[in-house]
Amino acid sequence: MNVNILKFSISAVFLLLTTSLMQAQNEEAILRLTEEEPEATTYRVEAFGSAATGNNTPFWMVSNQYGVVPLEAGNGYMRAGAFHQQTFGKGFSWGAGLDLVVAAPRYSNVFVQQAYAELGYLGVQLRVGSKENYTSLWSRSLSSGDMVSSANARPIPEVNFSMPEFRQVPFTKEWLQLKFDFALGKSFDKKYLESFVQGNPTYINDVLWHHKSLFLQIKDTQGGSPFSTILGVRHVAQWGGESTNPALGKQPQSFKDFLRVVVGKSGGADATASDQINVLGNQFGSFDLKFSYAHELFDAHAYWQHYFEDNSGIEYANARDGLWGLEVDLKASKWVNKVVVEYFNTRYQSGPFHNINYNRPARGGGADNYYNNGEYTTGVSYFGRGLGSPLITAPEYNEDGTLSFKSNRVSTYHFGAEGTLSEYVDYRVLFSVINGWGTTYTPFKNKKTTASGILDIQYHHPSLKGWMFKGSLAADAGSMYGDNLGFSLSIVKRGILKSYR
Repeated sequence: MNVNILKFSISAVFLLLTTSLMQAQNEEAILRLTEEEPEATTYRVEAFGSAATGNNTPFWMVSNQYGVVPLEAGNGYMRAGAFHQQTFGKGFSWGAGLDLVVAAPRYSNVFVQQAYAELGYLGVQLRVGSKENYTSLWSRSLSSGDMVSSANARPIPEVNFSMPEFRQVPFTKEWLQLKFDFALGKSFDKKYLESFVQGNPTYINDVLWHHKSLFLQIKDTQGGSPFSTILGVRHVAQWGGESTNPALGKQPQSFKDFLRVVVGKSGGADATASDQINVLGNQFGSFDLKFSYAHELFDAHAYWQHYFEDNSGIEYANARDGLWGLEVDLKASKWVNKVVVEYFNTRYQSGPFHNINYNRPARGGGADNYYNNGEYTTGVSYFGRGLGSPLITAPEYNEDGTLSFKSNRVSTYHFGAEGTLSEYVDYRVLFSVINGWGTTYTPFKNKKTTASGILDIQYHHPSLKGWMFKGSLAADAGSMYGDNLGFSLSIVKRGILKSYR
């Protein structure tokens, strides 16, 4: 991709801001952190089973589940995990977790979903390993999915330095807060790719990942104003790894190459011709904007996510594309607690032609081909699932064993709601109308359309402490995913192994 992204290093900004924030903390903040952090070793055990009439599990039953639910219809899994969180000293905390899954049908029935250790100090955290860590500004339960980092794929093992919650920026009279992250990770899906592909395609194994983000919140934390705004920028890169084509071999992955990736520079002499002309690896990101209004009866949020793959996206040549949403949290409603309405569009992609390759007086960088890349042919995926919005159909759906995203030009209307039916019964409903046109380079002969929905019913009772029972009914109807009707049942038990308070 022709990505000339963020010609400055956000990491330097992170370092300066982190230093000043830690110096601004006081004993009161330390006590508040200690009171809020859980002091326990806990466990979670889950059993899940589903059946469906079609070949695949219905779309909303399998999507945004961190890649745990198998795609093939008629599936199930058992899951067990233990998690520890504890504070110590003045402002320090540490945590760890191990989460194992046994699922069928899959290429590998037993796998580690989460395995991590983390150390925190005054709101800053260092984590090593894979953790289901939702960082998007959009609703985890009701949004169709973040375009850059959703809950759709399994977590990638990484080293992550972050400030995960908003913290006050000094000398702003408590009107400005920030949070950030900076990470380096690696894909471990080599055996999956070998089992999935057909023929002898060229792709890159052991892909390295880098991502960083910076979010600024303008909010009167003293409660004087009901309005607040969040502005964010995120940058993600695939790089390194080794090609299955011996002629290409190992891709540049030295520390110097890592610095090139961080600041969005082109590759050196050992990079491919494309990466020397453009930038090293496959790079993309987003600008996120969220407006909020707080009322005693409701909270309202309007948001917009602008996705970019190269300079044309950074210059808003693809401004017609993106995620637009409205979320309303109803504080006084008995039946409906939260409603989300979204419009998702990726049809334009900065225009139909990549004019940058031609000597013409026109804007270059069209035909962005979201989530796909010439060198990194697995695209923005991990174990076959897209890391971004599931509305861009993941490679796992490809029956011919190809690795690309075959429908990245889509237009979708999405609705979600959740609430309570009684003291012991909660519900969630999602419904989407998805239209797909294929890609700019390989369009569908005819537009594909699918309506997909799900209804979740959860039951919990005080006398069954830690138990939760959930039944789901989901369906797809249309040409995108076929006609599928499915039912699932899951049982979850949570508890405390040891409390430290």
